[in-house]
Amino acid sequence: MRLAFILLMAAAPKAFAADQAARGPLSLSLKRAVEIAVSPEGNANIQLAVEALKQAQARIAESRAALLPDVESAVNYQSRTANLAAEGIKFNLPPGFPLQIPYFVGPFTNFDARFTASQTIFDFSSIRRFQASRTTAAAARKDVENTDEQVAALVARAYLTAIKSDADVETAQANVALSQAVLVQANNQKAAGTGTGIEITRAKVQLANDQQHFLEAQNARRSAHLRLLRAMGASLDTEIQLTDKLGYIPIDPVALEQAKTQALATRPDYQAQKDREFTARLSASATRLERVPSVQAFGDYGSSGSGLQNSLPTRTYGISVRVPLFDGGRRDARREEAASQYRAEKVRTTDLKEQIELDVRLALDALQSADDEVKVAKDGLELAQNELAQARRRYGAGVATSIEVTDAQTRLERALDNQTGALYGYNVAKIDLAQSMGKVRSTVQ
Repeated sequence: MRLAFILLMAAAPKAFAADQAARGPLSLSLKRAVEIAVSPEGNANIQLAVEALKQAQARIAESRAALLPDVESAVNYQSRTANLAAEGIKFNLPPGFPLQIPYFVGPFTNFDARFTASQTIFDFSSIRRFQASRTTAAAARKDVENTDEQVAALVARAYLTAIKSDADVETAQANVALSQAVLVQANNQKAAGTGTGIEITRAKVQLANDQQHFLEAQNARRSAHLRLLRAMGASLDTEIQLTDKLGYIPIDPVALEQAKTQALATRPDYQAQKDREFTARLSASATRLERVPSVQAFGDYGSSGSGLQNSLPTRTYGISVRVPLFDGGRRDARREEAASQYRAEKVRTTDLKEQIELDVRLALDALQSADDEVKVAKDGLELAQNELAQARRRYGAGVATSIEVTDAQTRLERALDNQTGALYGYNVAKIDLAQSMGKVRSTVQ
């Protein structure tokens, strides 16, 4: 089931544009948007992280090869002639010796076919490098998880921005409708003899302003939808319809120490950094162990002779011990470099730990502040709605001018914007807190 789900997610981004004309706008929830983005064919950053993991896994096999047998086969056939004098071979025969030995010999043939094998028996440095490569792959797997978290947070923020832009369009449209109603009321007041021309002009100006804001909101919505599609890794031609709305869903309060502990335990970037620190430690150990002698077994078996018909089986086997003595200081320099890299990774781990604590503190403070802003914005909206209703009644009764209505209308628009902004900020703060604790994907499920 999981494999089928992954394959479905991989095909989803490419299928959206083709299916759009037949199915209409794509209904998209926040959960669905994140699922598409973190699929194998979704956001490009995830694809790059997966490729980095594959490279790290390939390096495991590469380092393991130093500990496994190395087997080769070779067949050699040659026909030779030789000048013995060129090889330094001279025959000093006494004068008058009846036998003359030629310096030019050949041609003669040589045939050899054999298998050659070698096996490392004892090499601590290679063992440490193999262990370091496995830890590097573990860090790469954590990096994939961290990329998933980052992409999920990116898409979640883009989705919230998109639904905020939808809410802004709805608010702007409602403001236009309200301005039109006020204009109708101003015309009725003048027709009844209780209004003036300036009040109609004032209502038209307000309507024109609201229509301008409506056009700006529509453009902002199109931009937000395109950015969401880009974050998801989907085709920009896809038409989407967002199913979620900005809302206020309070969450259980989280203590600072509890949040810090959970963040250090679950954040994949911190786990990956600890793996990188351990990798640097193993690499430094491997460099130090290059001074330790290594033992290798070797052997070959084959057939050799002047030709295939008269070849005889031959073999060689043995053990070699390699003892490093002096290499001009290369190993010492590499050891210092590896030790410095290990110390640098320890500094990065400590720095990331402190950054995580800062992220958690800031996210908790932002969430508390956003929660308070939502409550204040709600009260402000109720007051602004009541003020506008009273102003319109007073204007209709002829005891107030249209200025009072216009002012109340302006304050209502500001209150609506404040509420939308407060709800948006609250939901973004929730995503920030989830990201600081390493659980964005589980939060949006």
